Amino acid sequence: MLSRRWCKAADLLLVRQRWRRTVSTVLHLNRSLSYWRERFGDEGERILNIVSRRMAERNELQQLLSENPHLPEQVQRAKLVKELEPLTEAWQKWEHAEQSYLEVKALLADPDPELRSLAQEDEPALSSRLDVFVKETFPTLLIPPSSTIHYTALMEIKAGVGGDESALFAEEMLRLYTRFAVAQGWQCQIVSQTAHDRGGIKEAILEIKGDGSYDAMRWENGVHRVQRVPATESQGRVHTSTVSTMVFPVAPKTGQETVEEDIVDEKDVRTDVMRSRGAGGQHVNKTESAIRLVHIPTGITVSMQETRSQHQNKARAWEILRARLLQRKLAEDAEKKRSTRRGMIKSADRSEKVRTYNFPQDRVTDHRVGMTLKNLESFMDGNRLQDVHAALIRDHYAAELEDLLESAGSSE
Repeated sequence: MLSRRWCKAADLLLVRQRWRRTVSTVLHLNRSLSYWRERFGDEGERILNIVSRRMAERNELQQLLSENPHLPEQVQRAKLVKELEPLTEAWQKWEHAEQSYLEVKALLADPDPELRSLAQEDEPALSSRLDVFVKETFPTLLIPPSSTIHYTALMEIKAGVGGDESALFAEEMLRLYTRFAVAQGWQCQIVSQTAHDRGGIKEAILEIKGDGSYDAMRWENGVHRVQRVPATESQGRVHTSTVSTMVFPVAPKTGQETVEEDIVDEKDVRTDVMRSRGAGGQHVNKTESAIRLVHIPTGITVSMQETRSQHQNKARAWEILRARLLQRKLAEDAEKKRSTRRGMIKSADRSEKVRTYNFPQDRVTDHRVGMTLKNLESFMDGNRLQDVHAALIRDHYAAELEDLLESAGSSE
């Protein structure tokens, strides 16, 4: 019995060796990337073409590094090679999986029933693995990582249309963002807050610190609309109010990701010192501790009077001014990069109505991705905001990939 099994195994090995020799030509021909067009479509083929070109660029850089190790530009070349390491590793795994899949695919037509059976068992898993590479792994690695992952978020929340109801909802939005930040493990602090005479707030500035805080909270940029029956409404009519939110990036002060200090030239900023206004006892109107900064080239104005210390108010005002100017710079950079896809800029457009909170229907709808969630009370407690952000991030990556493919297509 043992000898028969060994003989059968030996026969199978001989068959496999003969098959390898005869199919090698087929494999050589089918290694062309256009072979995968029928399976993955035009988009999949373009993704593979982009990765293939990146690998060719990497090989060329490696060659240049080995030939001229002492040239000044070698540092930049070495950096580019290092950045391509994750994609290189994934491409090597893809080539191995591709080879295995093509071998198994050829065996599906083999006259030996046992070889066909083995191939039928292996083919689904290998096919699925290739799908993951083309639909998930490569797209994720081709899109560059966020350059603002370490930035702090500075959120400005302002009551808009709707009077008293808008001020009340602005306060609820401040509470929502504070609870969400705490749940994410971020530090948050109310930098300034202006109360409304009849409840709620006119405006507030919230600082959220922690890796990923700006990248997450920037999706809150825009106009938030609330629909509900105010407590003072005797006829039960639904009123519509709005709150606007702007999210500014604050660059880290230390580390590799530090943004250049010349984001603002002090000569371009006018500093006004004045007395504090509003409620505050004897200190108000007696000490000139309030600060107003005016960035002359852009007209951006920042006022701060939260503390009795002129020095602290000035430091805070400068931080907010830098954040607003950095936001402006990032928006300009995004506009340049996406000039061929104007629709992408809407996610950061302040005038865009981004979300509706409908209390009578107990739902919240994000208009950018058409996502609707029930249980509005839970959402306002900060429990579901992460779900909306995840959908927005998926949409963002899909748009970035489309932009990448369009760029690659135009260069071919």
